[in-house]
Amino acid sequence: MTTQLRTFDLTDEERALLPTDDEVQFYAEHGWYLSKKLFTDEEIDTLVAASEAYYGGHRDRRLPSHPPRLAYWTPEKGDVQRHNDYVHYEDDTLGAILRKPLLGAVAARLAEAESIRVFQSTLIYKQPKPDEVTNIVPWHFDKHYWSTSTSEKMLTAFIPFHDCPEEMGTITMVDGSHLWKEIGDNDTTNRHFAERDRSELDQMLEDNASFNNVEVRKVPMEIPKGHVSFHHCKTYHGSGANVSDRPRRAISLHLQDGDNAYRDFRTSDGSPVNYNHDFLVRKTAAGTPDYSDPEYCPVTWQS
Repeated sequence: MTTQLRTFDLTDEERALLPTDDEVQFYAEHGWYLSKKLFTDEEIDTLVAASEAYYGGHRDRRLPSHPPRLAYWTPEKGDVQRHNDYVHYEDDTLGAILRKPLLGAVAARLAEAESIRVFQSTLIYKQPKPDEVTNIVPWHFDKHYWSTSTSEKMLTAFIPFHDCPEEMGTITMVDGSHLWKEIGDNDTTNRHFAERDRSELDQMLEDNASFNNVEVRKVPMEIPKGHVSFHHCKTYHGSGANVSDRPRRAISLHLQDGDNAYRDFRTSDGSPVNYNHDFLVRKTAAGTPDYSDPEYCPVTWQS
């Protein structure tokens, strides 16, 4: 099924912000890219205000149901690290900024794709509490959770709402890890990192590095306000404690190329693996989940 038709244009100033050929090559080799300034200060400040309203209960629409693995912080869960999925769907202000064509155009350049759609958006709030265990995001890569997606080009844009230095627990990449061969897969890898033992994930990283005869090189993303960190769907990444005196606010925007589609994926005992979309999006003519459903997966760029 094709995505909806729409005209996308960039100004000369915006085109100057796209990755150069050398930067696209860097992304292909390293699995991550730190952009130029893609959002104005006003746009970022609007994200902050909209996120505060969201935490206060504002919704322009609500999900018709909550899938089993939905991340959905509510105030009664307390001062843990907050994760809220589908904010691009539930909040029009957040969604409009996240669909900025320039952001999609940068992703298309990096993925070498003709079109880009939203796959998922997660609003994140990391408390300034160094000892809060939920603030630590262990090493993982996103494709493990997207086993029902056919694409190997998917990528994530990490968008902080402020300058994001290492002390705030910024996202950290394992350089070049998207090119590694995996030592072996098992039925646990498609479970979210929050459902797995942190030491197990640390060991998985080390084992895979050893299998590829490489050293683990960790690169913290020092991200200025309005800039965006991108990473490949197979790049190992994580984040540490927020040891600053202010919360780390961000959105993790997962993106899919236009060729991505649902595929049947099963564990070793034959049990089907599901992504949250599978309970929400419309169905294709074949009766499978449609990952191009514009309600949940809108197009952000079409070349």
